[in-house]
Amino acid sequence: MLAIALDPTTLITTFDPGSLIYLFDMIGIVTCSISGTILAKHKKFDVFGCLLVSIVTAIGGGTVRDVILNRHPLFWMVDMSYLTVITISSLVMQIFFHPNSKRVNKFLRLSDTIGLSAFTLIGIKVADSMGTNVPVALLLGVITIIVGGIIRDMICNEIPLVLQQEIYITAALTGGTLYFALHNLGVRDWVTDIATMSTIFTLRMLAIRYDWQFPTLEWKY
Repeated sequence: MLAIALDPTTLITTFDPGSLIYLFDMIGIVTCSISGTILAKHKKFDVFGCLLVSIVTAIGGGTVRDVILNRHPLFWMVDMSYLTVITISSLVMQIFFHPNSKRVNKFLRLSDTIGLSAFTLIGIKVADSMGTNVPVALLLGVITIIVGGIIRDMICNEIPLVLQQEIYITAALTGGTLYFALHNLGVRDWVTDIATMSTIFTLRMLAIRYDWQFPTLEWKY
């Protein structure tokens, strides 16, 4: 282990991408749980209301994805780490987060962006491992992240973020396209994964920073 730590080349060639993917998955779970809790607490939900919203936000999209792929048992039913992490992160946020209008918007967008990056990648990799073609894999990557957010916003009586004029799904599709491009070029899996997430995160944050939006289609006559 010491030799690996001292030799970066050895570390790169022996790196286990599987452990990195699980880490990305947990990052997505935590950030989506946090986004659900923030919005629910801002709406003055009680403890269990906030916890329910955090659960559906974190695992809703992945559940729909797995049902479409006929992938059983569902991921959160065989690994209790998911529900444990969701519960802990939600309770911590409920205790220490005191919402106000500015902080709610800031934290919600940041956690949504991190979740978008992680869950798009996870959804694409799961779909790809099940033998789907590229367009379907991209679609399931998008489903993995948007379904939970839509359910969260509906419960909290908000217009779903993905239905607004923001650069959201486009960022996911751009990152997903890069994933398959790098994969076909033979780039190492973990490099491809990090590049995909970084692209999605950067594009989404730039869209927020500079207020990039899609125009509405309107025929003027």
